[in-house]
Amino acid sequence: MKKFEKTFAQQQALKLLQSSARHILLYGGSRSGKTFILVYALLVRALKAPGSRHAVLRFHGNGARYAVGFDTLPKVINIAFPGLKAEYIKSDNCFILPNRSEIWLGGLDADERADRILGREFATLYFNECSEIPYSGITTALTRLAQKTILVNRAYYDCNPSGKSHWSYKLFVDKTEPESGQMLRNPDNYACMLMNPQDNRANLPAGYIEQTLENLSERQRQRFLNGIWQDENPDGLWNSAMLNKARYTGKLPDMQEVVIGVDPAVTGNIKSDLTGIIVAGKSADGRFFVLEDASLRTSPLQWALQIKKLYNFYQADRVIGEVNQGGDLIEMTLHQTEPDIPFKAVRATRGKFLRAEPVAALYEQGKVFHAGYFTELEDQMLNYRPGSAKSPDRMDALVWALSYLAEKSSLPRMIIA
Repeated sequence: MKKFEKTFAQQQALKLLQSSARHILLYGGSRSGKTFILVYALLVRALKAPGSRHAVLRFHGNGARYAVGFDTLPKVINIAFPGLKAEYIKSDNCFILPNRSEIWLGGLDADERADRILGREFATLYFNECSEIPYSGITTALTRLAQKTILVNRAYYDCNPSGKSHWSYKLFVDKTEPESGQMLRNPDNYACMLMNPQDNRANLPAGYIEQTLENLSERQRQRFLNGIWQDENPDGLWNSAMLNKARYTGKLPDMQEVVIGVDPAVTGNIKSDLTGIIVAGKSADGRFFVLEDASLRTSPLQWALQIKKLYNFYQADRVIGEVNQGGDLIEMTLHQTEPDIPFKAVRATRGKFLRAEPVAALYEQGKVFHAGYFTELEDQMLNYRPGSAKSPDRMDALVWALSYLAEKSSLPRMIIA
């Protein structure tokens, strides 16, 4: 087996992966080599135990297939195992190695969990981007870490660290059971290691750290550059636990009403704010669902076309837009692209914090759910402080949409053919 040149951080990670710990988390900034070294370790295990079965799991199966199965896995094979043949079986989302070992790719949302996880037993489970997987999905999958082979069964995890209230921090750093809060019975079974992009600079494009990561917001820099677990914002209306509780992984109910909240940017240059565009709906039983964050930085015409596309796709009832900054610009631009889109103008008569408080209360009451992960939106929600100079464009659009649905939920439905 040909060896590849490992970074110092990857060498240290491999030592940890060979320790007695059964659950190992590699956390840190973006493009730090975490996924590469864990896929490498998984392949080593698969080649060591003929006929063994291993799984790479994300919240959505498509993420595991495209980000790992069709990207990282072939790179690892090409660099570290040249000549190794891995046959992909499309119907099963599975790679089969020459020694009959299998590497499965799957998701842990409700649509895929039973078929991809509960029906099989594995020697290795690798939870890729585990910050996006609810703890219930992790515990369900771990019941299938039960294949009998020559290997010690292990679970690998990686993530860009989020808030300290996330289950991964509690489990691997605090060494407490995330649901009960009790100390772990076997804390030595859980080990973690920090890996950051600086450790992997030799394998990154020139300028990626300086021009991309260092230009992120402060909170995003801490997460994606420095790999730091975030303290909760003491002045915030939302916290990580609240958003994790709002994660919805089942089949969405039919929506009684759907609206698109818009916080417009007048210009589309590189220094302008984003145009916040959030799609939200209300179900017949009175629950609210955030369906999509389609925010973008572009010209008024282009964001109007984006709204038109979403309006028709979701068969939305109307668009809710803030007109303080853009005046009549939103309605005029929208109606140039689609004259019949119902539009409701809203004006900010109170500060952002006061406007957002009733919406945050809906989250506290367990009435709002996120249909997936909206990293940038949730980052704004967690990070916003009263009087902040930075406009929380995504958050504002969310507030307009949910405020409208909470106050106006019985208007006649209008569908554009």
